[in-house]
Amino acid sequence: MRKLMSSCTAMLVGKKATIDGSTIIARDEDAEDGVNPKTFKVFPAKDYDGEHYVSKYNGLTVEMKGHGCRYTATPNGVLDEGRWDEQGINEYNVAMSSTETEMTNARVLGHDPLVKNGVNEDSMLYLVLPFIKSAREGVQRLGALIEKYGTGESNGIAFSDKDEVWYFETGGGHQWVAQRIPDDAYAIAPNIMCIEEIDFNDHDSFMYAPQIKAFVDKYHLNPNPGTFNFRNIFGTQDEADAYYNTPRSWYGQKLFTPSLDQEPTSQKIPFIQHPEKKIAIEDVEYFLSSHYNGTQYDPMGTFASGDRDDQKKFRSIALDRNQSSCILQIRNDVPAKYAAIQWLNFGFYCYSPYVPFFTNISDTPAKYKYATNDAQPDKSAYWLNKLLEVIIEPRYHEFINEVNDFRDRCQSYGVSRVDAVTRAAEVQNSANLTNYLTEQNMKTANHVLDETHKLFDSLVHQALLNSKFQFERGDNL
Repeated sequence: MRKLMSSCTAMLVGKKATIDGSTIIARDEDAEDGVNPKTFKVFPAKDYDGEHYVSKYNGLTVEMKGHGCRYTATPNGVLDEGRWDEQGINEYNVAMSSTETEMTNARVLGHDPLVKNGVNEDSMLYLVLPFIKSAREGVQRLGALIEKYGTGESNGIAFSDKDEVWYFETGGGHQWVAQRIPDDAYAIAPNIMCIEEIDFNDHDSFMYAPQIKAFVDKYHLNPNPGTFNFRNIFGTQDEADAYYNTPRSWYGQKLFTPSLDQEPTSQKIPFIQHPEKKIAIEDVEYFLSSHYNGTQYDPMGTFASGDRDDQKKFRSIALDRNQSSCILQIRNDVPAKYAAIQWLNFGFYCYSPYVPFFTNISDTPAKYKYATNDAQPDKSAYWLNKLLEVIIEPRYHEFINEVNDFRDRCQSYGVSRVDAVTRAAEVQNSANLTNYLTEQNMKTANHVLDETHKLFDSLVHQALLNSKFQFERGDNL
C-alpha cells in the first residue's frame, strides 16, 4: 500500500464524555487509491523469542523477544508490502489505532530527518499491541521504539484501556509526545499535528521523548519561548491544511460542541474539546462516515443553498479512498472478559454499516478474513461493501434513503446483538466464553452480510431498470 501523505481521520473520547462510560478510540483508514483490500483477523498469543522481523515495506529489522498476547487487527488482504495491521484490541483490553498520517515542517526535518527504515505505520501495531497491558504502556513501548529505530513518517497513534485514552504523535525522525485525553473530553485528529501545549511537569497527562526539550532548544525551533506548543513547533499549518485538514476538526466540533463559533479554515481549532452532550457509538459513527452533512460544503449536494464551488472546497471524511473504519470500545459496566468491542465498517463508510465484534475470540468470519485484489463480493466482506459505492454514487439522491434505512436497521440489530450476547455471556462458563463470543460474532456478521446482499441486489436491479438507453416501440410517436 503506497500511503498517501494525507489520509485517515481519528476521534478519541474519554470515559466521562461517553453516554455509557466506555472509552473510545476510532479511526477511518483511507488509502492512496480507491482499492486497498482489508481483512479482520485475530492473532493468537505466542512467544516471539528469536523472531527476526523484517518489514516488507521499508526493510525495518527488529529482533523480537518475549511473550505476546492475543490481539485483533485489520491487516491488508494482500501482504506484498507488509502487514499494515492498523487497529485492534488485545486480550488485556488495550486498544491501539495506528496511524493518523501527519506532517512535520521542513525546519524540524532539516535537523532530525525521517529515517528510511524506521518504525512506520506498517509495523507499529505488530511491534506494540501484543506486548502491552495498558494504554500508558503502549505509549512507553512505542516511544522507546521510535527513539531506538527512528521513524520514516510523521504519525498520530491512539491507545486506550478502560480508564485512559492517549494520543501519541511523532515529529521528525526521533521526536515524540503523547497526551492523555481528559476523561470528560473528546479530540478529533485530521492529518495535521494536533497536540498543543506540553506541561513537562504533569506526568499524569503527558509523556515525551527525553531529549525533545534539548533538541528544540539546541536548534532554536520554538517560535514562542516560554511555551512548548508541539503543533506550532513541529507542525506545518500551511494553506493546504486549511482546506484539507482543519475543516474536519471544525465539523466534528460543530457536531459535538455546537455552541462554538469557528471557521472551517481556522488554524487555531483546539485539539481537546468538551462535548455539550454525552457521546454515543452512533455519534462517532456519524462523524466518521460524514461528508459535511447539512452544510453547504457537502459534496453530495444535500444542502439547498450550497453551490458547486462550496461543495468542492474541503476534503470530506467520506471519500473514494475509504477502506476500513474501526471504533474500539472498552466498556466499564460489564466484566472485562466481554467488555471490548471492535465496531468495523469496510467500504465507503456513508453507505456501509458498522458491525460489532467482541474481541475475546479465537477466529473471525471467513468473509472478513478474505480479500484479494479481485472484486469478489460473494467471498469478501470488504468487496461486498466496497462495491456499494460503484452502484450508489451515480444515483446518490435516488438511493440514499434506502441506504440510510439499511444502515439504521443494521445499527439497531448490532446494538440488540451486543445486549443479547452480553446478557448470555454473564452465565457462560469461563472456559467456554471465548468460543461462545466467537460463534456469536459469526452470527452477527452473517446477518449483516445477508442484509447487505439484499441491498446490493435491490440497487442493482433498480439501476438496470432505469438505464437512460431505454426505448420502446412507439416511443417516437
